Amino acid sequence: MNISVRAASHQYEVVIGKNILANAFTTYKPLFDKADKVIVLTDEHVWQSQQAYFSACATFDYNVFVMPAGESCKSFHNYEATQTFLLEQKCTRKSLIIAFGGGAVGDLAGFVAATYMRGVPFIQVPTTILAHDSAVGGKTAINHPLGKNMIGAFYQPQAVLYDTTLLNSLPEREVLSGFAEVIKHALISDEKWLNELMQIVSIKSLPEESLAQYLAEGIRVKARIVEQDETEQSVRKYLNLGHTYGHAVEAAAGYGGIAHGEAVMIGLVYCLLLSERYGNITRDFTTKFLQYAASNGYPFAAVNDYSFDELIDYLLKDKKAEYGELQFVLLKEVGEPFVQKVELAECREIDAIYRTLLAEVLI
Repeated sequence: MNISVRAASHQYEVVIGKNILANAFTTYKPLFDKADKVIVLTDEHVWQSQQAYFSACATFDYNVFVMPAGESCKSFHNYEATQTFLLEQKCTRKSLIIAFGGGAVGDLAGFVAATYMRGVPFIQVPTTILAHDSAVGGKTAINHPLGKNMIGAFYQPQAVLYDTTLLNSLPEREVLSGFAEVIKHALISDEKWLNELMQIVSIKSLPEESLAQYLAEGIRVKARIVEQDETEQSVRKYLNLGHTYGHAVEAAAGYGGIAHGEAVMIGLVYCLLLSERYGNITRDFTTKFLQYAASNGYPFAAVNDYSFDELIDYLLKDKKAEYGELQFVLLKEVGEPFVQKVELAECREIDAIYRTLLAEVLI
C-alpha cells in the first residue's frame, strides 16, 4: 500500500508491504538513474543480517558505509566519518543516499543528507518497527552528550520504502520498542483504535498481517500531522507525547541503556498522570494502561534506577522547553492532545506519584 505525505517542502510516498523492496526500487528507477553515485548507509547488525536481501533487490550500483549499531551511530564522530566517506567517494549534489536500518541509522543518514553540500536526496528504507515513526516526517538528528537529538534538521526523504519482510528477524525487545510509538499514535488520535490495541495480550506475538496494518495506521496519523505542520510549530508537537520524561530517563540511562520506545512508554504513563490534572484522564484509565504495558514487558522498573534530581537536567534540556519552562504534550481525552506548561515543582510531585503507583501495580 502507498501512503502519501504532503509536506510543505514536497510530497513523497511511503510504500509499505511484504516483499516490496525490489518492486519499489524499480518504481524509483528514474531517481537512481539521475544519481551519479548511490551510497547505502547502514549499521553492522543490519548489514550482517539483511545484506543478502538488499543485494537481491537492488537494481543499481552502490557503495556501502557500515556504521556502529545503536545510538553510537548518532555520534559526532560517526557523523564526521560518514561525511569523510562521502568526500572520499567524490559524491556530489547529484548523489543519492539510502538509509538502510533502524531509527538511529535513519536519523544520522537524514542529517548527513541534509548537510552534505547543503543537501542531497535520500531514501529511507527502515528495518525496524520503531522506524515506522522516525523514517516519516523529515526529522533528522545526531546526539550530543548533553542531550538527545539536539543537533539536526527538518529534511524530507524522497521516499520511504517499508518492506515488512525486514522485520522478521527483530528481537522481541525491538518489537516492543517500536510498538510503543504505535500506541502513542493511537493515544493522540483515536480512542477506539487504542482500545483495540489494549486488547492485545502479547505484542511480541502479533501476526505479521496485523502488525503491518497497525504500522500503516500509525504512519497515516503521522502523515496527517506533518502535512499540517512540517517543522513543529504547532500540532506536530503532539507527536512528542511521552517523550519529555521518557527522553530524560533514556538519557540518564546512557544512550542505548534503555531502548527509545521503552523510554517513550515510561513517559506516556507520566503524561497520563499529568493529564489527570490538566485533562479528563482518570486514575482508573492510567492504572489500566500501566498494567497493560507492564504485562507486555515494558521495563518500568527503570524509573526507580534514577532519582528525580538525576532527571532534572535532562528535563530542562528538552527541546520543547521554552524560556526555562517545561512543556508537556498531554491529553484532554484520548484523541485530544494539547500542550501544557508545567512548573518543575509539579513535575517533581507527579514523579513521586508515579513511583508510588509503580510500587502498587508492579508488586
